[in-house]
Amino acid sequence: MTDTTSTTTSPASPASPASPASPASTTSTTDPTETATERLARTIDTHLEAYCEPDAGRRAALVASAWQPDGSLLDPPFDGTGHAAIAAMTDVVLAHYPAHRFERTTAVDTHHGVARYGWQLVGSDGSIAVAGLDVAEFAADGRLARIVGFFGPLADRTA
Repeated sequence: MTDTTSTTTSPASPASPASPASPASTTSTTDPTETATERLARTIDTHLEAYCEPDAGRRAALVASAWQPDGSLLDPPFDGTGHAAIAAMTDVVLAHYPAHRFERTTAVDTHHGVARYGWQLVGSDGSIAVAGLDVAEFAADGRLARIVGFFGPLADRTA
């Protein structure tokens, strides 16, 4: 399930609405033409969809399809381990950013079961509240084992 060379996939269209597909079809459908990196990108997109899903039942299903049961999500202001804790982090996000959604803004760059990608949190008016970069680790089954998130761009190196 892991690529041994660096590969990328294109991000989903930023203007496209959340997929109406069921959570199970979002990450578990096998397409014989889909590459390993495309499957990982689909898992990441499912995670990003779950992270701002207001419906608790749908959110729980999305989290379960994208994450290992003992997966860990570490963002600068908070962290969670396990499906329930990861799903609960959405309540905090939605309290501060109602009607926002996460979008992947870059291709997924992956090798050896680890990936990095850019994202942004977008309001219903199209404004960007925050953007950043995540580094994700995947389990053997292709679900997320760990994500470490970073906010904002990297600062330039000073002498």
